[in-house]
Amino acid sequence: MKIIRSIHALQKALDSQRRRNKQIGFVPTMGYFHDGHLSLMRKARKENDCVVVSIYVNPTQFGPKEDLKKYPRNRNRDVRLARAEKVDFLFCPSTKEMYPQGFGTYVTNEPIADILCGATRPGHFKGVATIVCKLFNIVGANVAYFGQKDYQQLCIIKQLIKDLNIRTRIKMCPIVREADGLAMSSRNTYLNADQRERAVVLSHALCVARTLIKSGERRPHVVINKMKRMLLFKVDRLDYIAVLNATDLSKVRSISGKMYIGIAAYIGKTRLIDNIVVQTK
Repeated sequence: MKIIRSIHALQKALDSQRRRNKQIGFVPTMGYFHDGHLSLMRKARKENDCVVVSIYVNPTQFGPKEDLKKYPRNRNRDVRLARAEKVDFLFCPSTKEMYPQGFGTYVTNEPIADILCGATRPGHFKGVATIVCKLFNIVGANVAYFGQKDYQQLCIIKQLIKDLNIRTRIKMCPIVREADGLAMSSRNTYLNADQRERAVVLSHALCVARTLIKSGERRPHVVINKMKRMLLFKVDRLDYIAVLNATDLSKVRSISGKMYIGIAAYIGKTRLIDNIVVQTK
């Protein structure tokens, strides 16, 4: 595995791969790997000739009062884990490399970016879309792999690819969960023992929602109210519960077809998200 820190060096190495007709798979991350990240790497390794993983904690997607400085990092551990998954290139750029002096171009996707996480994290998805667009242009991968946990982000990235004619294909991979159902996240490390125990309520509420829908409930407000009653006893602050069309995250009057059920809530000072996608008959 080669660790590369400059854009030019990575592009040169990947141009060599393309000249040999190698298919490139890409996994963009902010590091501090858990099994969710590793599952994406394994999928990329299985389906491609060359695997690129990036580690970059992108400052433009963090608000002024968010956790940029304390976001968990362990580069040595990440290197060991990526090497064990047979990653070919680990791209670890600096902020100076990604946002050089004079940088002034940003990517926005307002219709989708203004709801759910975007409603309480203004500017977040502008930062996400910009860095993902940059990474796609730098890597030029055939396929990029993302986890379902960041479902809204994935919808924005798919729209970005469509609108800007980017040739990289997207694959959404299932959420990887702890044994008790909690969605794996680097931010889970912020939770103390009590908070960790309470956090599992997010996945429990989603399971209840799935059961309600599968049993025939078609009223979004009924599903939302049931979930809310479960969550309010366990979370410290509820950001949102949403029952939306899974294709474009639009509101629905009646649950039908493929549905996105999402939650964002604070356990202590830690903001956690989780979701499921339910297909009705």
